[in-house]
Amino acid sequence: MRPAFHFTTRAGWINDPHGITVHDGAYHAFFQWVPGRTTWAPNCHWGHASGPDLLSLTELPVAIAPGDGDDGIWTGSLVRDGSDTRIFYTSVTLPDIGIGRVRVARPESEDWISWTKGDVVVEAPTGMDIVAYRDPFLRREGANWRMFVGAGLKGGTATALTYTSPDLDTWTYDGIALQRSSTETEPVWMGALWECPQIFTIGDRAVMVSSVWDDDVLHYAGYAVGTYADGRFAASAWGRLTFGESYYAPSFFVDADGQPCLSFWMRGIADVETGWASAHSVPYRLRLDGDVLIAQPHPDVARHRISRSREGRVDCLAADIEWENADGELAVVSGGADVVRVRCTGDELEVRVGAAEHRVPGGRDVRVIVDGPVLEVSSTGGLFGATLAPAGDGLEVTATAGRVVVHEVR
Repeated sequence: MRPAFHFTTRAGWINDPHGITVHDGAYHAFFQWVPGRTTWAPNCHWGHASGPDLLSLTELPVAIAPGDGDDGIWTGSLVRDGSDTRIFYTSVTLPDIGIGRVRVARPESEDWISWTKGDVVVEAPTGMDIVAYRDPFLRREGANWRMFVGAGLKGGTATALTYTSPDLDTWTYDGIALQRSSTETEPVWMGALWECPQIFTIGDRAVMVSSVWDDDVLHYAGYAVGTYADGRFAASAWGRLTFGESYYAPSFFVDADGQPCLSFWMRGIADVETGWASAHSVPYRLRLDGDVLIAQPHPDVARHRISRSREGRVDCLAADIEWENADGELAVVSGGADVVRVRCTGDELEVRVGAAEHRVPGGRDVRVIVDGPVLEVSSTGGLFGATLAPAGDGLEVTATAGRVVVHEVR
């Protein structure tokens, strides 16, 4: 079953979203795409989609494809400097795909459909025992530009390396912006490599969000909160943002209202028989509560609601469920079989999908989004994502306490 409002490609494999930008009144979203298969391969392309919001994307022609010295076009960023638009992507070549290079591409027209590759502008610095290097993220800092690239150092240290440029053409290596050893486990383990490390600000605080990777195993999204100045991030707190085995590869963007947001790759959602695999999450807006990063479903989700009811049945398999004053147990049942049970125990959620049980911190502002085979549970303590096997043609929603509102979503 294909989700109704989570982005999936017509065919092939997708993973990381990136380069999400508002352009000419529409959202443009790019993503990793592997044609002709439902499993990952290194020959990734930059897929492209556009729409009035991130729940209404239409797939467009591939933006950038392998060739011309690239065996794979991996994750990166899109930046604009006035009328100058550029994509900075990870170029990989076989056989050593672990250490990429940063290459630039420019659009051939204002519709951003066709792109022309340019030079390799950044490569891994020498003399650092780097074992992995990829995923540039760019931001403007005053009159200059700043680039962060994820890297793993021999011995198990995850780093965000940094570069500066006055013009987006000439880049100078500027050292390590932030690092953490994989031997550090409290309050959260952050792995041996940060994939997609992104540094941005919320109010007067600096935030780093990344994917947590170790020895080719993809774990979850984690973050740091602290202060940032002159290319150096001083972390005062670390946290885990996602739970379960679905979420990975958070992509930071600024929405049409100028608010900080994230979108994620969701793993495990596929229809192999019809030839597509993976989906993207709904967009989330970000805020801080002290040192805790909170992600809540973007207002675009609410704009796609078409009906509502209190507890009971809705004749759909795509719903946005609000559990106000959450306490006790919320059950979402499809076709007579339990799809998910969420139990709130004050400051923690127990999320059970089938026989698997997960614990997520935070018991306030609970939302449960069901979209066919996709489950997303959000609260003030984090995000939980999973794959469902829905049956029947409707949802039964009950709760032992609190107020439940079910909104059908399209």
